[in-house]
Amino acid sequence: MATKTLMTADEFLLMPDGAQRHELIRGEVQSTSLAGGEHGRIGMQIAVPLAAAIEQQDLGEVFMAGTGFRIARDPDTVRAPDVSFLRAERWATLERPQGFIEGPPDLAVEVVSPSDSAEEVHERALSCLEAGVRLLWVVHPRGRTVTMYAPDRTARVLGNDDTLDGSDVVPGFRLSIQSIFA
Repeated sequence: MATKTLMTADEFLLMPDGAQRHELIRGEVQSTSLAGGEHGRIGMQIAVPLAAAIEQQDLGEVFMAGTGFRIARDPDTVRAPDVSFLRAERWATLERPQGFIEGPPDLAVEVVSPSDSAEEVHERALSCLEAGVRLLWVVHPRGRTVTMYAPDRTARVLGNDDTLDGSDVVPGFRLSIQSIFA
């Protein structure tokens, strides 16, 4: 029986960039196509107001897509949400890491791509929550909805007339769902 060769997060960090996005899942590299224009635009519709609210309250740091968070070890898992936030207290302990950020973000935003299956989206959400993400927003462009997950895995599906809020992770942050898809 053949055994798989697992990769560590340090080895994964040195992998060359290509025409795909990569994440390390339980030691195995998983590749997906690069995101399309609508995906990126929707991510920015969330990232810009989120970053402004976080900066205004001096809550921490916002990270763009492609920033890796090592959320598990032995075997390593590195996830790269489309948008993420890390509280100031945690960021201060990390001394500006050149490599992957150790531990999960406090808030992760995933914009579902046309190529993502429901199973992949569900697995990604569960792995984030199991790793300790405090708030997860999964944005569904086709349905024009956002599913908001709490650490206890309860989920609320928000539609066009609803408002996304930062809960206790980003206090006071509010964004209309309609503005995300405008």
